[in-house]
Amino acid sequence: MAGVFILITPLIFANMRNFLMIIVAAVAFFSACEKDISVNLQQQEPSLVVEGKFETNRYPQVVLTRSLGYFSEIAPATLLASFVHNAVVTVSDSVRTMTLKERIVEIAGLGRVFAYVPDTSRPAAAFRGKNGGRYTLKITADNKSYEAVTTIPLQGLHLDTIWWQRVRKENDTSNARVWARITDAAASGNYARYFTRTNSGAFLPGMNSTMDDQVVNGTTFEIPLDAGVDKSKRENPETYGFFKRGDTVTVKFCNVDKATFSFWRALDFAYNSTGNPFASPTKILGNVPGAVGYWGGYAVTYKTVIIRK
Repeated sequence: MAGVFILITPLIFANMRNFLMIIVAAVAFFSACEKDISVNLQQQEPSLVVEGKFETNRYPQVVLTRSLGYFSEIAPATLLASFVHNAVVTVSDSVRTMTLKERIVEIAGLGRVFAYVPDTSRPAAAFRGKNGGRYTLKITADNKSYEAVTTIPLQGLHLDTIWWQRVRKENDTSNARVWARITDAAASGNYARYFTRTNSGAFLPGMNSTMDDQVVNGTTFEIPLDAGVDKSKRENPETYGFFKRGDTVTVKFCNVDKATFSFWRALDFAYNSTGNPFASPTKILGNVPGAVGYWGGYAVTYKTVIIRK
């Protein structure tokens, strides 16, 4: 049987077993009066899982793991053992090439993990991401080679401003909603993903963190931006999307290319459909041939608003 892949940030498949049990229970119920069911679960070799990002004015970061079996126990020891070590990883902008070395790095909201990053103690051997850049990632691991290309696009979707509005629920006025005004360029085919940070916390994506300009091409529009969520935890539907009065909220707004948009849109849909036996199957569209996961560029803009108490 095919395995599942785990993105270290975020851990989105924590409830996959519950979803599978619902399917199995439904099949057993409707066919119990007819015949026994025998399911042959074929085992497959683990796949390389790539989680690579390259942001404006930052160095690239690539996390490599191996996919886990569908029924594997998702525990800290299992995740630690899934990291791929001693890989050869390079990033090129067609003129320069930098080699990424394996280090233990701190990732906000997750802690210390193994990641491949450039040696910043040698400035001549490392370069930062630039808007409009095109970057090739090459990986050699377990005697196999992989290659993927991403861009840090120009800012076709421009975050003009953000503000907040009070949300009243009966007598409770402690909640607030953050809104954004965005201007889209005249040329179509612009894509974005956003994160929010509350006070000094980590940047987290909303449950639906992506957007495109298919409907709003060439216009200025206003939309609410939901508070980001830790997708390894359950959200309270009564309070999802809201911030609290007194919060300082920072929005990280990222223009991305189509491949990165498609990957995260499908992943958001899969997360939101978990536990629904009637949801359509979701195919995760990665952009690393031969592996699963993504190599994505982010053209980043930050804006902050203080929600008055």
